[in-house]
Amino acid sequence: MNHTRQVNVGGVRIGGGAPIAIQSMSTFSPTDTARAAAQINALGAAGADIVRVAVPDKKAAEALRDLRALTEVPIVADIHFDYRLALTAMEAGVDGLRINPGNIGRRENVVKVVEMARQTGTPIRIGINAGSLPQDLLDAAGGHPTAEGMVEGALRHVRILEEENFRDIVISVKSSDVPMMVRANRILAEQTEYPLHLGVTEAGTEYRGTVKSAIGIGALLLDGIGEDGSLKEGAREAVMEELRRHFRPEFLNRVDETVLFLPLRRDQVTRIVDLQMDRLRKRLEERKITLGITDAAREFIAGEAYDPVYGARPLKRYMQQYVETPLARELVSGRILDGQTVQIDVRDGELVFQNA
Repeated sequence: MNHTRQVNVGGVRIGGGAPIAIQSMSTFSPTDTARAAAQINALGAAGADIVRVAVPDKKAAEALRDLRALTEVPIVADIHFDYRLALTAMEAGVDGLRINPGNIGRRENVVKVVEMARQTGTPIRIGINAGSLPQDLLDAAGGHPTAEGMVEGALRHVRILEEENFRDIVISVKSSDVPMMVRANRILAEQTEYPLHLGVTEAGTEYRGTVKSAIGIGALLLDGIGEDGSLKEGAREAVMEELRRHFRPEFLNRVDETVLFLPLRRDQVTRIVDLQMDRLRKRLEERKITLGITDAAREFIAGEAYDPVYGARPLKRYMQQYVETPLARELVSGRILDGQTVQIDVRDGELVFQNA
């Protein structure tokens, strides 16, 4: 990465000739502070240089201050939709942000985030996934994500930050389709001076995820993408040796042409939540009840019902237990009446039904 700019994430330098940094992710909410801190410190002891934490709501953002005080590893806050969470996270002292400027609201909201990031010296990772590309980029490719679409989506968001004269940026373009991820990063490496964060999203179970990540990340490292050229030859051979343990030579020679049958991605599970909600709305039409759901509740259901092994199979059972049955109780009790509008939201880790 000698040709890239360099950013500093809590003392860990990325790009510009720095050694490769390893990032992992906590599976605990910042509100579960003790367990999250213990896991993050354990990841640090295992070799992680940076740890990402999901910040879905205000309580999680506010808990980051206590979490940061208990951890020795730099923390990156993963923010979606609400720019105020990014501001709170930076006030709490996180070392980096992962955002999509395009999904945190109006331009003025992006400006507020950038201004505070500049003041606090907080770098921003632009994270693009194949499953969440803008509709126009999908339409341009016949409705399907492509490596080229991922690159364009990332550079659109980069341009938003550049227009605010902010360049403390890292870029990631991820897909659960390994050849697509590899191609996207190869294209991106030719078009930008910013350091790249390499990864395979929704890689799957421990064995499957290890193999897919080894192929995708290993192929790029062997291309000199994502590293500064100082990767020891022994490390290169270790990557290839791990691949040889699992695959025949003809497979390794044709990684870019391999078709993988993949588990459902998280964004696809969210779409299934929408389909289940549409079916429920149709059942309520006879009673003229309008049923809505917040983005936070949709993501909460997708997260609770998703299983890395069984995918969306538990979703129908979860919807019946935590949405349909409680809603039926509300109707029977008279707390929800015909003709009303009901909104499903999430509060303190539970779904709630509110009369609009």
